Amino acid sequence: MDSLSVRNTTMQLNTLAMQAPASAGGHSACARWRGFASRLGYALACLLAVVVLAGCANTGKEPDPTVGWSAERLYKEAKDEMDTGNWTQASKLLEKLESRYPFGVYAQQAQIDIAYVYWKDGSNPQALAAIDRFERLHPNHPNLDYMLYLKGLINFYQDSAMLSSLTRQDPSERDPKGARESFDAFKALVSRYPDSKYAPDANLRLNYLVNSIAMNEVHVARLYLDKGAYVAAVNRAQTAVRDFQGAPAVEEALYIMVLAYDKMGMADLRDDASRVLALNYPDSQFVKNGFQKDSGPWWKIW
Repeated sequence: MDSLSVRNTTMQLNTLAMQAPASAGGHSACARWRGFASRLGYALACLLAVVVLAGCANTGKEPDPTVGWSAERLYKEAKDEMDTGNWTQASKLLEKLESRYPFGVYAQQAQIDIAYVYWKDGSNPQALAAIDRFERLHPNHPNLDYMLYLKGLINFYQDSAMLSSLTRQDPSERDPKGARESFDAFKALVSRYPDSKYAPDANLRLNYLVNSIAMNEVHVARLYLDKGAYVAAVNRAQTAVRDFQGAPAVEEALYIMVLAYDKMGMADLRDDASRVLALNYPDSQFVKNGFQKDSGPWWKIW
Protein backbone atom coordinates (compact mmCIF):
# COMPACT_ATOMS: atom_id res chain seq x y z
CA MET A 1 0.00 0.00 0.00
CA ASP A 2 1.51 3.37 -1.02
CA SER A 3 1.37 6.56 1.07
CA LEU A 4 -1.37 8.16 -1.10
CA SER A 5 -3.66 5.14 -0.66
CA VAL A 6 -3.09 5.21 3.11
CA ARG A 7 -4.02 8.93 3.29
CA ASN A 8 -7.15 8.43 1.12
CA THR A 9 -8.33 5.53 3.26
CA THR A 10 -7.87 7.55 6.46
CA MET A 11 -9.80 10.53 5.04
CA GLN A 12 -12.66 8.30 3.91
CA LEU A 13 -12.95 6.75 7.37
CA ASN A 14 -13.01 10.16 9.05
CA THR A 15 -15.72 11.41 6.61
CA LEU A 16 -17.88 8.37 7.35
CA ALA A 17 -17.47 9.03 11.04
CA MET A 18 -18.70 12.64 10.67
CA GLN A 19 -21.71 11.61 8.56
CA ALA A 20 -22.85 8.70 10.75
CA PRO A 21 -26.57 9.08 11.77
CA ALA A 22 -27.49 9.77 15.38
CA SER A 23 -30.35 7.25 15.30
CA ALA A 24 -30.15 3.60 16.35
CA GLY A 25 -28.07 4.28 19.37
CA GLY A 26 -27.79 8.06 18.91
CA HIS A 27 -24.75 9.92 20.05
CA SER A 28 -23.18 6.92 21.83
CA ALA A 29 -23.01 4.87 18.58
CA CYS A 30 -21.54 7.86 16.77
CA ALA A 31 -18.98 8.32 19.50
CA ARG A 32 -17.97 4.66 19.36
CA TRP A 33 -17.57 4.87 15.61
CA ARG A 34 -15.46 8.01 15.88
CA GLY A 35 -13.27 6.30 18.48
CA PHE A 36 -12.80 3.28 16.24
CA ALA A 37 -12.02 5.47 13.25
CA SER A 38 -9.53 7.44 15.31
CA ARG A 39 -7.72 4.29 16.46
CA LEU A 40 -7.71 2.86 12.94
CA GLY A 41 -6.36 6.11 11.57
CA TYR A 42 -3.55 6.05 14.13
CA ALA A 43 -2.65 2.48 13.14
CA LEU A 44 -2.61 3.38 9.47
CA ALA A 45 -0.46 6.40 10.21
CA CYS A 46 2.07 4.14 11.99
CA LEU A 47 2.04 1.78 9.00
CA LEU A 48 2.69 4.73 6.70
CA ALA A 49 5.66 5.77 8.85
CA VAL A 50 7.13 2.27 8.65
CA VAL A 51 6.77 2.26 4.85
CA VAL A 52 8.43 5.65 4.55
CA LEU A 53 11.33 4.66 6.82
CA ALA A 54 11.86 1.43 4.92
CA GLY A 55 11.99 3.38 1.68
CA CYS A 56 14.60 5.70 3.16
CA ALA A 57 16.70 2.74 4.30
CA ASN A 58 16.64 1.22 0.83
CA THR A 59 17.67 4.44 -0.81
CA GLY A 60 20.62 4.69 1.60
CA LYS A 61 22.23 1.47 0.29
CA GLU A 62 25.37 2.11 -1.70
CA PRO A 63 25.07 1.02 -5.35
CA ASP A 64 27.38 -1.65 -6.74
CA PRO A 65 29.93 0.22 -8.85
CA THR A 66 30.62 -2.89 -10.95
CA VAL A 67 27.08 -3.10 -12.35
CA GLY A 68 27.29 -3.13 -16.14
CA TRP A 69 30.98 -3.97 -16.26
CA SER A 70 32.07 -6.34 -19.00
CA ALA A 71 33.81 -9.64 -18.29
CA GLU A 72 37.04 -8.15 -19.59
CA ARG A 73 36.88 -5.19 -17.22
CA LEU A 74 35.97 -7.34 -14.21
CA TYR A 75 38.95 -9.59 -14.90
CA LYS A 76 41.30 -6.65 -15.44
CA GLU A 77 40.27 -5.06 -12.15
CA ALA A 78 40.61 -8.41 -10.35
CA LYS A 79 44.08 -8.88 -11.83
CA ASP A 80 45.11 -5.44 -10.62
CA GLU A 81 43.96 -6.34 -7.10
CA MET A 82 45.93 -9.60 -7.29
CA ASP A 83 49.06 -7.75 -8.37
CA THR A 84 48.84 -5.54 -5.29
CA GLY A 85 48.09 -8.46 -2.94
CA ASN A 86 44.53 -7.38 -2.19
CA TRP A 87 43.26 -10.96 -2.20
CA THR A 88 39.88 -10.33 -0.57
CA GLN A 89 38.84 -7.69 -3.12
CA ALA A 90 40.24 -9.80 -5.96
CA SER A 91 38.13 -12.78 -4.88
CA LYS A 92 34.98 -10.64 -4.80
CA LEU A 93 35.58 -9.42 -8.35
CA LEU A 94 36.34 -12.92 -9.64
CA GLU A 95 33.18 -14.25 -7.98
CA LYS A 96 31.13 -11.56 -9.72
CA LEU A 97 32.77 -12.40 -13.03
CA GLU A 98 31.90 -16.08 -12.65
CA SER A 99 28.29 -15.41 -11.68
CA ARG A 100 27.60 -12.80 -14.37
CA TYR A 101 29.58 -14.35 -17.22
CA PRO A 102 29.73 -18.12 -16.51
CA PHE A 103 30.92 -18.99 -20.02
CA GLY A 104 33.93 -17.97 -22.04
CA VAL A 105 37.66 -17.61 -21.60
CA TYR A 106 37.42 -15.02 -18.84
CA ALA A 107 35.20 -17.31 -16.76
CA GLN A 108 37.66 -20.19 -17.11
CA GLN A 109 40.60 -17.98 -16.19
CA ALA A 110 38.64 -16.64 -13.22
CA GLN A 111 38.06 -20.21 -12.03
CA ILE A 112 41.81 -20.83 -12.16
CA ASP A 113 42.80 -17.58 -10.48
CA ILE A 114 40.19 -17.72 -7.74
CA ALA A 115 41.65 -20.96 -6.37
CA TYR A 116 45.03 -19.25 -5.99
CA VAL A 117 43.43 -16.11 -4.53
CA TYR A 118 41.48 -18.12 -1.94
CA TRP A 119 44.70 -19.87 -0.91
CA LYS A 120 46.64 -16.62 -0.57
CA ASP A 121 43.74 -15.17 1.41
CA GLY A 122 43.97 -18.05 3.89
CA SER A 123 40.81 -19.87 2.75
CA ASN A 124 42.25 -23.32 2.04
CA PRO A 125 38.92 -25.22 2.00
CA GLN A 126 37.50 -22.77 -0.55
CA ALA A 127 40.65 -23.03 -2.65
CA LEU A 128 40.54 -26.84 -2.71
CA ALA A 129 36.82 -26.79 -3.51
CA ALA A 130 37.49 -24.41 -6.42
CA ILE A 131 40.18 -26.76 -7.77
CA ASP A 132 37.91 -29.81 -7.52
CA ARG A 133 35.15 -27.91 -9.31
CA PHE A 134 37.54 -26.88 -12.07
CA GLU A 135 38.70 -30.50 -12.52
CA ARG A 136 35.10 -31.63 -12.92
CA LEU A 137 34.18 -28.88 -15.37
CA HIS A 138 37.38 -28.94 -17.43
CA PRO A 139 39.00 -32.42 -17.23
CA ASN A 140 41.09 -31.77 -20.35
CA HIS A 141 41.98 -28.14 -19.82
CA PRO A 142 45.57 -27.25 -20.84
CA ASN A 143 46.18 -25.62 -17.45
CA LEU A 144 45.07 -28.62 -15.42
CA ASP A 145 48.70 -29.39 -14.58
CA TYR A 146 48.88 -26.06 -12.77
CA MET A 147 45.70 -26.82 -10.84
CA LEU A 148 47.09 -30.20 -9.73
CA TYR A 149 50.31 -28.50 -8.69
CA LEU A 150 48.37 -25.88 -6.73
CA LYS A 151 46.32 -28.61 -5.04
CA GLY A 152 49.51 -30.34 -4.01
CA LEU A 153 51.00 -27.12 -2.66
CA ILE A 154 47.93 -26.21 -0.61
CA ASN A 155 47.91 -29.59 1.10
CA PHE A 156 51.70 -29.57 1.38
CA TYR A 157 51.61 -26.33 3.37
CA GLN A 158 48.42 -27.18 5.24
CA ASP A 159 50.29 -27.05 8.54
CA SER A 160 52.26 -23.92 9.34
CA ALA A 161 55.97 -24.34 8.73
CA MET A 162 56.59 -21.56 11.24
CA LEU A 163 54.66 -23.41 13.94
CA SER A 164 56.64 -26.57 13.23
CA SER A 165 59.92 -24.71 13.59
CA LEU A 166 58.83 -23.19 16.89
CA THR A 167 57.57 -26.43 18.40
CA ARG A 168 60.23 -28.55 16.64
CA GLN A 169 57.47 -31.02 15.82
CA ASP A 170 58.32 -33.55 13.14
CA PRO A 171 55.67 -33.37 10.36
CA SER A 172 55.50 -37.19 10.47
CA GLU A 173 53.99 -36.90 13.96
CA ARG A 174 50.95 -35.00 12.65
CA ASP A 175 47.86 -36.31 10.92
CA PRO A 176 49.11 -37.53 7.50
CA LYS A 177 45.84 -36.76 5.70
CA GLY A 178 47.14 -33.53 4.14
CA ALA A 179 50.45 -35.18 3.21
CA ARG A 180 48.68 -38.06 1.48
CA GLU A 181 46.40 -35.71 -0.47
CA SER A 182 49.42 -33.65 -1.47
CA PHE A 183 51.21 -36.82 -2.54
CA ASP A 184 48.22 -37.89 -4.67
CA ALA A 185 48.04 -34.50 -6.41
CA PHE A 186 51.77 -34.35 -7.20
CA LYS A 187 51.74 -38.00 -8.31
CA ALA A 188 48.85 -37.31 -10.72
CA LEU A 189 50.73 -34.28 -12.05
CA VAL A 190 54.01 -36.08 -12.84
CA SER A 191 52.17 -39.12 -14.22
CA ARG A 192 49.81 -37.24 -16.53
CA TYR A 193 52.02 -34.28 -17.39
CA PRO A 194 55.67 -35.46 -17.18
CA ASP A 195 56.83 -32.54 -19.35
CA SER A 196 55.03 -29.89 -17.31
CA LYS A 197 57.15 -27.04 -16.01
CA TYR A 198 55.77 -27.90 -12.56
CA ALA A 199 56.90 -31.55 -12.73
CA PRO A 200 60.51 -31.10 -11.44
CA ASP A 201 59.41 -29.36 -8.25
CA ALA A 202 56.56 -31.84 -7.84
CA ASN A 203 59.08 -34.71 -7.99
CA LEU A 204 61.21 -33.12 -5.27
CA ARG A 205 58.20 -32.73 -3.04
CA LEU A 206 57.11 -36.31 -3.76
CA ASN A 207 60.46 -37.60 -2.49
CA TYR A 208 59.98 -35.61 0.68
CA LEU A 209 56.39 -36.74 1.12
CA VAL A 210 57.23 -40.42 0.65
CA ASN A 211 59.55 -40.37 3.63
CA SER A 212 57.27 -38.10 5.65
CA ILE A 213 54.34 -40.49 5.28
CA ALA A 214 56.58 -43.51 5.91
CA MET A 215 57.97 -41.81 9.02
CA ASN A 216 54.44 -41.28 10.26
CA GLU A 217 53.87 -45.04 10.11
CA VAL A 218 57.19 -45.63 11.88
CA HIS A 219 56.39 -43.02 14.53
CA VAL A 220 53.10 -44.76 15.35
CA ALA A 221 54.80 -48.18 15.25
CA ARG A 222 57.37 -47.04 17.79
CA LEU A 223 54.65 -45.70 20.09
CA TYR A 224 52.95 -49.11 19.97
CA LEU A 225 56.30 -50.78 20.66
CA ASP A 226 56.88 -48.60 23.74
CA LYS A 227 53.39 -49.44 25.03
CA GLY A 228 53.89 -53.18 24.55
CA ALA A 229 51.35 -53.43 21.71
CA TYR A 230 53.71 -55.55 19.63
CA VAL A 231 51.24 -56.83 17.02
CA ALA A 232 50.10 -53.28 16.26
CA ALA A 233 53.74 -52.16 16.08
CA VAL A 234 54.54 -54.87 13.53
CA ASN A 235 51.49 -53.99 11.41
CA ARG A 236 52.41 -50.29 11.17
CA ALA A 237 56.08 -51.06 10.49
CA GLN A 238 55.09 -53.51 7.74
CA THR A 239 53.00 -50.78 6.08
CA ALA A 240 56.08 -48.56 5.85
CA VAL A 241 58.21 -51.39 4.44
CA ARG A 242 55.60 -52.51 1.94
CA ASP A 243 54.30 -49.16 0.65
CA PHE A 244 57.41 -46.98 0.79
CA GLN A 245 60.32 -49.09 -0.37
CA GLY A 246 63.52 -47.09 -0.60
CA ALA A 247 62.44 -44.45 1.89
CA PRO A 248 64.96 -43.83 4.72
CA ALA A 249 62.24 -44.62 7.27
CA VAL A 250 62.21 -48.27 6.13
CA GLU A 251 65.42 -48.97 8.06
CA GLU A 252 63.82 -48.05 11.38
CA ALA A 253 60.64 -49.90 10.43
CA LEU A 254 62.60 -53.15 9.95
CA TYR A 255 64.40 -52.62 13.25
CA ILE A 256 61.03 -52.18 15.03
CA MET A 257 59.84 -55.44 13.48
CA VAL A 258 62.93 -57.24 14.79
CA LEU A 259 62.32 -55.94 18.32
CA ALA A 260 58.58 -56.60 18.29
CA TYR A 261 58.93 -60.18 17.04
CA ASP A 262 61.62 -60.79 19.65
CA LYS A 263 59.31 -59.49 22.42
CA MET A 264 56.57 -61.84 21.23
CA GLY A 265 58.95 -64.79 21.15
CA MET A 266 58.59 -65.29 17.40
CA ALA A 267 62.21 -66.22 16.66
CA ASP A 268 61.72 -67.23 13.03
CA LEU A 269 59.98 -63.99 12.05
CA ARG A 270 62.51 -62.01 14.08
CA ASP A 271 65.40 -63.64 12.24
CA ASP A 272 63.72 -63.07 8.86
CA ALA A 273 63.29 -59.36 9.60
CA SER A 274 66.88 -59.20 10.87
CA ARG A 275 68.24 -60.73 7.66
CA VAL A 276 66.29 -58.27 5.51
CA LEU A 277 67.57 -55.40 7.65
CA ALA A 278 71.20 -56.61 7.38
CA LEU A 279 70.91 -57.16 3.62
CA ASN A 280 69.55 -53.69 2.86
CA TYR A 281 71.31 -51.75 5.63
CA PRO A 282 74.56 -53.60 6.43
CA ASP A 283 75.86 -50.65 8.50
CA SER A 284 72.58 -49.94 10.25
CA GLN A 285 73.02 -47.55 13.15
CA PHE A 286 69.89 -48.96 14.74
CA VAL A 287 71.51 -52.39 15.04
CA LYS A 288 74.69 -50.86 16.43
CA ASN A 289 73.28 -48.18 18.73
CA GLY A 290 69.52 -48.68 19.00
CA PHE A 291 67.12 -45.75 18.82
CA GLN A 292 68.84 -42.39 18.69
CA LYS A 293 67.82 -39.17 20.40
CA ASP A 294 66.50 -36.40 18.20
CA SER A 295 69.43 -34.63 16.57
CA GLY A 296 67.42 -31.95 14.82
CA PRO A 297 64.63 -31.58 12.28
CA TRP A 298 65.45 -33.83 9.33
CA TRP A 299 62.57 -32.52 7.25
CA LYS A 300 63.93 -29.02 6.53
CA ILE A 301 64.99 -29.51 2.95
CA TRP A 302 63.81 -26.10 1.67
